[in-house]
Amino acid sequence: MSQVPAVSRRSVLGGAVATGAIAAGLGAAASAPALAATGAVTASDPRRLAGQTSMINVPYAEHRTVRVATVGLGNRGNGMTKGWSVVPGCQVTAVCDIRADRAKRVADDLVKAGKPRPAEFGGSAGSYAEMIQRDDIDLVYIATPWEFHYQQGKAALLAGKHVIVELPIATRLDELWDLVDTCERTRRHLMLAENCSYGRNELAMLKMAHDGVFGDVTNGHGGYLHDLRALLFSDTYYTDSWRRLWHTRSVASFYAMHGLAPVAAAMDINRGDRMTTLRATATAPKGLADYRARFVPKGHPSWNETYINGDLVTCMIETANGRTIRAEHNVSEPRPYSRINSIAGSRGIFEDYAGTSSTGARVYFEPDHGDDAWRDFESYRKEFDHWLWKKIGDDAANNGGHGGMDYVLQWRTVQLMRAGLVPDIDVYDSAAWCAPVPLSVMSLEHDGKPVAIPDFTRGAWVNLRLGLDSRMTEMPPV
Repeated sequence: MSQVPAVSRRSVLGGAVATGAIAAGLGAAASAPALAATGAVTASDPRRLAGQTSMINVPYAEHRTVRVATVGLGNRGNGMTKGWSVVPGCQVTAVCDIRADRAKRVADDLVKAGKPRPAEFGGSAGSYAEMIQRDDIDLVYIATPWEFHYQQGKAALLAGKHVIVELPIATRLDELWDLVDTCERTRRHLMLAENCSYGRNELAMLKMAHDGVFGDVTNGHGGYLHDLRALLFSDTYYTDSWRRLWHTRSVASFYAMHGLAPVAAAMDINRGDRMTTLRATATAPKGLADYRARFVPKGHPSWNETYINGDLVTCMIETANGRTIRAEHNVSEPRPYSRINSIAGSRGIFEDYAGTSSTGARVYFEPDHGDDAWRDFESYRKEFDHWLWKKIGDDAANNGGHGGMDYVLQWRTVQLMRAGLVPDIDVYDSAAWCAPVPLSVMSLEHDGKPVAIPDFTRGAWVNLRLGLDSRMTEMPPV
């Protein structure tokens, strides 16, 4: 049993702070002049337009049944559509893919599973635009290639739907800002489908950080290190090779959100702290060309491609409260899978993907430990297990991919909408977590100089508030 320090974030949130602003004492955002003085590349954050108000702490309207429409039915969209269909109080009412046969196949599969047949859309690039005009859709789930996320997400918001988008929600800063503004104008929520934020280890790490187990959290490390070479060169896995082609277009940290988001949540980013600057580095692009030379036939279309994205792109991020985050992206080199997922502070450290037990994690913190030897995470995960995993962990294991985190994300989203609660992840979190995609490009174009990270909350980051560290609530009865 850990000996948690007396003062924690949880105890603070239990008091008056939960209902009021606490700007004083939480650190001030770095101003543009101050950042410029350090050599950082800066840009002014756009002002909120008249009549436009924040979506922070705005709850969903209550939905008796959450009616979901899916756009994009490839590997990810197909699996997640099945996941939506088994969440209590959720129904898939429409499915769409530019390839109409996929929509029919998914609809057939839902009928075989005993679910109502969804409406089918497909056959053209604009089929989704027709679908989202239906009045039997509450939530649009988007799982298309990255280049379509912004356009499709914005269109769904303008059609009056809530939206959940696979990573990233957009790839340009102006697009991220436009999604924030569109949410505020339409009064509809858009969130990143960041399933890793609902991972069992990630949520336990979050609770430990917020309960003060690591003392004052000072740094974190997360990323997406996944050898995708075989899948990137597959002729069937990524439709039209869309993901491999991104490596021919830009030098960027495309997908570090899986590791960045859980660390940011544990650090209260947008909830008492915010990310202020980012510096990026990139190694040479060797991995994909080397793999192609060894394993891909000479007549393959990929031989006409030149890969420019660095194999390892690293972003060093600083926060207003003096913390640092290292976010990494590497899908081009041989290595075991890891999202790194580490938090450290004045009293100890958590490291995922490093232990030998079933949890895969290890810890060391005072006063529990004092002999410079790592301890297994298993007993601590039991102690700090998030209520979501205690409540639906068995269902998640039976119904969801990625170790159950997909189902936890889907179940929680449906619960929030049916109960009329505030989202755990809002558009401001989503924009901040995705901002390293364009910001890494900017930093690398300026020889690794720091670039200013926008404040998508427009000053509201100073207020401590709940997010993924939610309080237990029930799924409304079906």
